[in-house]
This record gives sequence, C-alpha cells and structure tokens, in this order.
Amino acid sequence: MWRMEAVLDTYALPYDARRPVICFDEKSYQLLDHVRDPLPPVPGIPARVDHEYKRCGTVNFFVAFEPLMGQRTVTVTERRGNAEFAAQLQALDVRYAAADTIVLVLDQLSTQSPAALYQYLPAEEARRLSRRFEWVYTPKHASWLNMAELEWAVLQRQCLGQRLASVDAVEAELLAWETDRNARSVRANGQFPISAARDKLKRHYHINE
Repeated sequence: MWRMEAVLDTYALPYDARRPVICFDEKSYQLLDHVRDPLPPVPGIPARVDHEYKRCGTVNFFVAFEPLMGQRTVTVTERRGNAEFAAQLQALDVRYAAADTIVLVLDQLSTQSPAALYQYLPAEEARRLSRRFEWVYTPKHASWLNMAELEWAVLQRQCLGQRLASVDAVEAELLAWETDRNARSVRANGQFPISAARDKLKRHYHINE
C-alpha cells in the first residue's frame, strides 16, 4: 500500500521543470509478416488479409512518457536487459540535462534497477547517474499504476494493430505516431487522490475499530 500511495503522491505533484516526472516501461513485440500478399479493397469488397502469418522474431520497446507535458519517446531495441536499460537512463540524463532530479516511475522488473548501471558503467558514472533519478516503483502486480501503460494501450490500438515484419517498418510507424502525439502534447490525467484509494481499497488497510 505504501508503494501505491507513493505513486499517487508523485502524480499529484504540480509540474516542475527541475523535477520532471517520467513514467518508464518496456514491452516485447512480435514481428509478423504476411504469407500471402493482402488484397487491396475494391468497390463493394473490403481489403482481405489471409489469417496465416509468418513469425519474424521479436523486438523490445522502451517508452519514456512525461504525462504532465504530453511528451513521449519510444525506442526499439533487439534485446531487453541491463545494458539496454542503462542506455535508456543515459539518454534521459541527456534529454533532461537542465533538471535537478528526474522522478522516474517504473515497474519492479529485475532489469529496472540502479544495479544495471554498475554492471555496464564505471562506478563513478553509475553513482552519479543513479543519484540523478528519484526511483518510484509501482507495487508488484500493479503495473497499471504506471501511466506508461496508458501509452502502450494507445500505441497498440493506433499503431501496432497490423503486421510489421522488420525493425525498420516498426520504427517508421513509431516515429509517425510519436511525432503526431508529441506535436499535439497529448497528456494523461492520473489524478486519483489517496483518500479515494483508501476508501476503494479499505479492506487492505488496518482499520481501528
């Protein structure tokens, strides 16, 4: 419960350019190709796609979403691991160079830890980078509290509900999607007061009779 309340407290903070709140997450994606070329639509007949498909491997997505500013970055990598996670934090460090602290909301995945920095960076740099972030973890089995999940849902619905067979094809689709949403500064409203959470989940709290 304390992790949930820490996340809700974080979302209730007003925007502060010196302490931007970034929701971070990762997902795997299956590359798929057509076995037979789809038939384009013709008058009176919709487009037709054979249900059979060919698997072309998987890629990994990292998303960094700033809900109060409506900005997001989606990065495609071949693997998901400590090295890739460390590289993402280095990129955030550069992107938010003017910030004093970057508040990072993330899930309790084994790779998403300051330990990843020490495995792939010199100790001094790993220590400096780990202190650049304020680490706010969602509770186990409650990744839905991470507002990056909202972006994943939109991304899946608007961009990835099709067969994409290569990294180049995925990156082209993601770039168009990301550019459009960033230009419109599509924000997320994650305001859910702790009082409401305590009422809704009161069976999980200690109640004095």
